Amino acid sequence: MKKDPAISTAKRVLTIEADAVRGLKKRLDGNFGKAVDLMLKTPGKVVLTGMGKSGIVCQKIASTLAGTGTPAFFLHPGDAVHGDVGMLTKNDILIALSNSGETEEITRILPAVKRLGIKLIVMTGRKNSTLSKYADVVIDVSVKKEACPLGLSPTASTTASLAMGDALSVALLERRGFKEEDFATLHPAGSLGKKFMKVSELMHRGAAVPSVRPDAKTKDAIFEITDKRLGLTGVFKGKRLVGVITDGDLRRALERWPNVFEKKVSDVMAKNPKVIAGDSLAEAALRLMEEHSITALFVSGKNKNDIAGVIHLHDLIKAGVI
Repeated sequence: MKKDPAISTAKRVLTIEADAVRGLKKRLDGNFGKAVDLMLKTPGKVVLTGMGKSGIVCQKIASTLAGTGTPAFFLHPGDAVHGDVGMLTKNDILIALSNSGETEEITRILPAVKRLGIKLIVMTGRKNSTLSKYADVVIDVSVKKEACPLGLSPTASTTASLAMGDALSVALLERRGFKEEDFATLHPAGSLGKKFMKVSELMHRGAAVPSVRPDAKTKDAIFEITDKRLGLTGVFKGKRLVGVITDGDLRRALERWPNVFEKKVSDVMAKNPKVIAGDSLAEAALRLMEEHSITALFVSGKNKNDIAGVIHLHDLIKAGVI
């Protein structure tokens, strides 16, 4: 069978680019840690700038930083030299990406950057370049060769720069103690946002929470379950949740007592109902329901002994958590 030359080319390109990223590990030094420290201590935003393909890489890095807890945006150097450098403040930090380190549009904004006292991190393939001389920190993203056989189109170099940007983003994420809850706040839409929604955002609250007293008749519990349409009711002694009655509990009670409708709620209820904190992730509520083969959970507020609401499996389905 004749070999497909396209596949051979693809393997060569992927090998070159993988080697380019792998080579970055050997050149990591104290400058990487300094860059992370500078970004972490910056009171303003992280601003990224680069021309052409490097600019596209900068946009991706800025997006990754912003989505993982580090305020960031992309500033086009061509626009910067025509007034948009005014977007920068002395509280910001600038990351300039240029493989050659000589990109004219970037070097032209350096005097303004220095006048503002803005710290400059340079990601470049040439440590002795003009940009490097102005930099507070230089990160070496050089590659042995491009995947382009002509050596003209940025290929391995942009891949390496993108990988280094991810490394910076993840290092900052960990240093900030960024958690799933923080991620949910920054990603409210789409499947990721739904996955990280909090229970308190989906729960029924106030008058929608089914409730009966322990000394009430079972028929009152049935009326409450029917009225609230959640397949259960909580049993409350004052504000304290002491039990729960579900449709299943009623069926089992009916088999046990023919006159179940006149029985007290306290005779029929199940004790120790399952409760989840309101600031828990909706996904955690789903796991708890699956673990105990139930379809609803009561939700506690800031005080664990207070019930703030109730969440049903249907609420998770409607929200797209499942």
